[in-house]
Amino acid sequence: MWFMGESLQLSGRMASWQVRDKTSVVDVQEVEFRVSSQWGQDGIIDWLIERAQVPSAARTFIEFGVEDYRQSNTRFLLQNRNWRGLILDGDPAIVNAVKSDGLAWRYDLTAQAAFITRDNINGLISDAGFSGEIGLLSIDIDGNDYWVWEALHVVRPILIICEYNAVFGDLHSISTPYDEHFSRTKAHTSNLYFGASIAALCSLAAKRGYRFVGTNSAGNDAFFVREDYASRFVGGSIKRVTSVPSRFRESRDDKGLNNYIGGLERLRQVSALSVINVETGDMVAIRDLETVYSDEWSVAMSGGTSLP
Repeated sequence: MWFMGESLQLSGRMASWQVRDKTSVVDVQEVEFRVSSQWGQDGIIDWLIERAQVPSAARTFIEFGVEDYRQSNTRFLLQNRNWRGLILDGDPAIVNAVKSDGLAWRYDLTAQAAFITRDNINGLISDAGFSGEIGLLSIDIDGNDYWVWEALHVVRPILIICEYNAVFGDLHSISTPYDEHFSRTKAHTSNLYFGASIAALCSLAAKRGYRFVGTNSAGNDAFFVREDYASRFVGGSIKRVTSVPSRFRESRDDKGLNNYIGGLERLRQVSALSVINVETGDMVAIRDLETVYSDEWSVAMSGGTSLP
C-alpha cells in the first residue's frame, strides 16, 4: 500500500509538471487529472494556481466537507505543494483519520470536527488561526453551500471551488432554502435535493468579486477566481468558459440503495420540492419553473452529444 501511494504521488507530480507548461487551454477541463480528488479537480486546481501566481504569503487552503480526507480537493495540493491548510467536517472521526494517516505531523494541516452553518463558519475559521487572504477555498457540504459562502467574510480566497447541483439546471439562480440542520440524506429519499444551481453560484460569485472560469467535466464542481487575479490571465489563457451537467447516477430509493436513475429523470424525482430564488427571495416548486435546462444542457442530460 505504501508503494502504491508513493507511485500515485509521483504520477501526480509528473502530471502537475505537464499541466504547468500549458499557458492556455480551450477550457479548464483540458487540464484535469486525478490523484486524490473525486474527479479531475487536482489538475484544474494545479493549473489555476500556476496561472494565478498565488503569492507565498497566501499559500493556504481551507476545505470543508472532506469526510475522512482520503478523497478531497486539497489533499494533493497539501502533499505536492506543501501548502498550509484547514479542513472541517461534521464527522468527529476526521481528526483521528488525519492523525492515523500521518498527515497531522508531516504537514501543517489543521483538522476540526464541526457541523458547519452560516452562523458559525467565520468563528470556526478564525478560531483555527486562519484569516485574511488565502489561496484556495473548497466548499462541498451537500446542502447549505450557497448560504455558507454568502456568509463567509473572515477570509478572502484567491480561488474558490464550490459544488453545484446539476439536477437544478443552469437557467435559474436557485438553492435549497437555508436550514441550519440540513441533511442531504434526510431532506429527500432520492439524495438529489441539496445545494444550489450553477446559476446561483455564478450570481453570488459576481457579487463577491469573483469570475467564473468553468466546471470540471463530471459536472459537479464550479471554479472561480477573484477578479484582481482573474484579470491578469483568464482572458488570454482560457478560450472557452463552460459549465456542464452531470451524468453520474447517485440517486437512492426509499431503502437508501442506489437505483441508478440518471438524466432528466433525476429532476422528476425532486420536482415537487421547493427551492428559493436567491436573487428575488421567491420560493417556488421546481415543477413550476417553466424551463430548467438550456438546450445544450437538456441534450446532454438526456444522453446526447453536446456535453464538451
